Amino acid sequence: MITVIGTGTGAPLPPDAEAVLAEAALVVGGRRHLEAARLPESAERVVLGPLAPALDAIEKYAEGDEERQDGAGRVVVLASGDPGFFGIVRALAERFGAAALDVRPGVSSVATAFARLGLTWDDAVVVSAHGREPRTALNVCRARPKVAVLTGPGAGPAELGAGLVAAEARRVLVVASALGDPERERVERVTPAEAAGRDWGAAVSVVLCLDEERTLSPVRTVAAGPSGPGRWALDEGEFTHRDSMITKFEVRALALARLGPRPGELVWDVGAGSGSVAVECARFGAAVTAVEKSADAVARVRANAAAHGVDVHVVHGAAPDALSALPGDPDAVFIGGGGRELPAIVTACARRARRTVVVALAALDRVPAVRAALIAAGLTCDGVLLQASRLAPLPGDVTRLAAVNPVFLLWGVRPPAHSEGVDR
Repeated sequence: MITVIGTGTGAPLPPDAEAVLAEAALVVGGRRHLEAARLPESAERVVLGPLAPALDAIEKYAEGDEERQDGAGRVVVLASGDPGFFGIVRALAERFGAAALDVRPGVSSVATAFARLGLTWDDAVVVSAHGREPRTALNVCRARPKVAVLTGPGAGPAELGAGLVAAEARRVLVVASALGDPERERVERVTPAEAAGRDWGAAVSVVLCLDEERTLSPVRTVAAGPSGPGRWALDEGEFTHRDSMITKFEVRALALARLGPRPGELVWDVGAGSGSVAVECARFGAAVTAVEKSADAVARVRANAAAHGVDVHVVHGAAPDALSALPGDPDAVFIGGGGRELPAIVTACARRARRTVVVALAALDRVPAVRAALIAAGLTCDGVLLQASRLAPLPGDVTRLAAVNPVFLLWGVRPPAHSEGVDR
């Protein structure tokens, strides 16, 4: 049996921890955990650094000679916080099986940080940036009102703050450092700009990213962040738009299916118009940037985002020139306008898209150029002509079919070999 003890955030070890440690033949943990615990002189100590050597040492004891298996707690792992929450339990269970583990959890840094603020966290999204690219954490922070980020080198408060500034996201960062240490613990509220301008060192435990206007949520039944939308491809009447200049819901349904927006990803809506696609992608939990050249349309996009309770970064500018200044490469792009500049816009988007580009267009003459631009950028291309007729009432309790203008929908997908290493 491998006993895994969560040390919490500096709180005393569980009452039975000393008894378990007294029988330990091998104790694995961080240097500070090993130094703080009372261990038998005969126990072998392995300092956690690279995971593989520690797992090999555990295997030697867990599957070694019978003399080392005649008592409980022969192998003990000391881990920060709750070891089952983004912790070592996953690696141990994969190597030795969950049945071989006796896990004694501590209080996680996330729970402690929210407790310091007097906030619930059953409605928070928790994302780990430790040993990962910071882009996923940043995109979640842009999209969700209450996020906890487990930080790491190159993905701390400064990097998150800089990304939020670039995306013009109105957020407050709460940086919790050295949680549980009575002398060093600090919990600081800063703006993204303030966070970006500081050297935070290595003591940061967790960063909370909050939209303070939306941090309090109703009573919940299911924990975690906001669930996905109950319905999508919303009716055009649920958006403010001008003269039917909006992507029709039949087209939007397939576009959303091909875009595949999800938490942790970034989507561009280029030539956003009313912003219906941008809003729907944001409702799925993606971070969204909408690019629109008309000032009136920019106002409509913002109004529609506010009406649906989502955060959309709106850029007033004309593509393709406006695209070069956008921070971060998108996972997916929807292009709903462009005119004569459409091939250039498609090319610019396809070169930066990590996964897919979806283009809606009404003119048959532009299909070959769009298809060529997608393929030239290394994407595989497919598409359909969407033709729909809606039920429409007539006098006398009679129904007719009313045709909707046909739309070509093309999509380019980056081959899987080019997507290796994408952080999830």
